[in-house]
Amino acid sequence: MQCNINAKGKAYRLVGGFLTLGIACVLAGLVMAGVLEQGWWWFVVAGTVLGGGFMLFEGWAGWCVVRAMGFKTPI
Repeated sequence: MQCNINAKGKAYRLVGGFLTLGIACVLAGLVMAGVLEQGWWWFVVAGTVLGGGFMLFEGWAGWCVVRAMGFKTPI
C-alpha cells in the first residue's frame, strides 16, 4: 500500500472518519434509548462504525482504495 493521496486528501478522510464515528455514536445512543427500533438499526450502526474506521485508516495511511483501483478523485 503506497501513499497515493496528498495532505489535503488525508485531512478530508480523517475529518470524515471522525464525523462518521460521531454519527455512529449518536445512532447507537438512539437505539439504546429506544428511540429507534433495536432490530436492524444495529446493522446500520455497525456499518457506520466500519466505514468511519476505514476512513480513519485511509487518512492515517495516506492510501485511498478508490485511487488504488485507478479512479481519479478530485481531492
